[in-house]
Amino acid sequence: MDPLILASECDPAKEIICAPTNVIELFQFDEALFSIGPMDFTRTVILTFLAMFIVIGLLYFAFRTPRVVPTKFGAAMESLVLFVRDDVAKGTIGPDGIKYAPYLLSMFLFILVANLFEVTPFINFPLTSRMAIPLFLAVLTWVIFVFVGFKKNGISYLTGIIWPKSVPVALRWLVGLIEFFSTFLLRPITLAVRLFANLVAGHLMLTLLLGSGWIFMSAIGDIGIRSIIGLPWFVFGLGIFVFELVVAVLQAYIFTLLSAVYIQTSVHPEH
Repeated sequence: MDPLILASECDPAKEIICAPTNVIELFQFDEALFSIGPMDFTRTVILTFLAMFIVIGLLYFAFRTPRVVPTKFGAAMESLVLFVRDDVAKGTIGPDGIKYAPYLLSMFLFILVANLFEVTPFINFPLTSRMAIPLFLAVLTWVIFVFVGFKKNGISYLTGIIWPKSVPVALRWLVGLIEFFSTFLLRPITLAVRLFANLVAGHLMLTLLLGSGWIFMSAIGDIGIRSIIGLPWFVFGLGIFVFELVVAVLQAYIFTLLSAVYIQTSVHPEH
C-alpha cells in the first residue's frame, strides 16, 4: 500500500514523507499552550495579540515625539498613514473618508503584519490563513457599512438596493434581488474568502516546496543521487517566498480598499 495514501501505515523512520491522517491537521492549533482562568491561549491567540502589539508599537514609536524633521522610520510610517488616509479613505469614500481613516489604517496594518507572519522565521504561519480572522474583519466592515447606510439614508438605503431606479422597470426586481443578496450576504463572505484563500495557497506552496525540497536534499545519505530531486523544489520555493512578500502587502491593500469601497456605497448610494 502506498504510504502517502494511508498515513496510519507510514513509518517516519523509513519513509521520507508521511501524509497526515487529515489535511485539516495542517491548519489546526487547538491545543492550548497555556491557560489563564477559562481562557486558553493557543498559538493563533498568541500570534493575534503579538500582531496587535506590533501595530500599536509601530504607531507609538513612530509618532510619540513630534519632530520637525522625522526619522527615517517616522517618515516611512507617516507615508503609510498618509497613503491610507488620502489615497484609500478620502480617495475612495470622498471627504467623509477621513472619519474612517483610523479604522482602515488599523485594519491594513493588522492584516499586513498577520500576513507577513507567513515569511517570518520561527513563526511561518499567516494568521489570516485561519478563516475566523478574515471573517471577523469582513463582518466588522459589513456592520460598519450597513450601519452607515441606514444612518445616512434611512430606509431609502434598503429600498434603493431592492428597487434600483437607475435600472429599467422590467429588470428592477431581478437586479434588486441580486443586489440585496450581494450587499447583505455575499460581500462579507467574498471579502473574507479572498484573503483567506490567497494566504492558505501561499502557505501550502511554501510548506510543500521548501519542506519537501529540504527533506529530499537532507536524505542524500539514504537515497543517494535521487535526493537531487529536492533541489529544484527548494529553489522554486525560494522564488515563491519572495512572491509571498508581495502577496502579503497586496492582499492587505485589497482588503482595505474593498472595505473603503463598500463604505463608500453606503455613504454615497447614488453612485
